[in-house]
Amino acid sequence: MSPVSFILNIFWIACGGLWMAAGWLLAAVIMAITIVGIPWAKAAVKMAEYTLLPFGFKAVTRPTDDIGTGPLGFVGNAIWLIFAGWWLALAHLVTAVLLAVTIIGIPFAWAHLKLAGIALWPIGKTIVPIDTPEPSAV
Repeated sequence: MSPVSFILNIFWIACGGLWMAAGWLLAAVIMAITIVGIPWAKAAVKMAEYTLLPFGFKAVTRPTDDIGTGPLGFVGNAIWLIFAGWWLALAHLVTAVLLAVTIIGIPFAWAHLKLAGIALWPIGKTIVPIDTPEPSAV
C-alpha cells in the first residue's frame, strides 16, 4: 500500500469507513446465522475489509465464465438485495450525503457512492489491488 493510500485510509476510517465496515460485518453475522447464507457471509466479510480500507484496492467484475456471474449470480444478488443490500446501500448513501456537505468530504462521499452500488449487487465482483490490470473481455 502506498503512503498516499495509507493516509487516505486513515481519513476514510474517520469519515464513515469504520461504521460502514461494522455494518457489513453485521450483515455477515446475520447471513451466517441462517446457515444457508454462509456464502453471502463470506463475501460480506471481504466487503467489510474493502469498506474499512478501500484506498489502494478496487472492485472489478469477475470473468463471465465464473459461476457467480451467470443465472446463479443473479439469483444470489436478488436474495442479497432483499435481505442486506438495500440497507447497506442506504447507509452508504446517507453517509455520502453527510460527507458531501463539506468540501473535504467530497472524495470520501464519492467512494461511499461507489460502495453503495456494490452493496446493492455484489456477487460477480472481486476486490483486487489498484495496480492489477482489468480482466480482458473475451
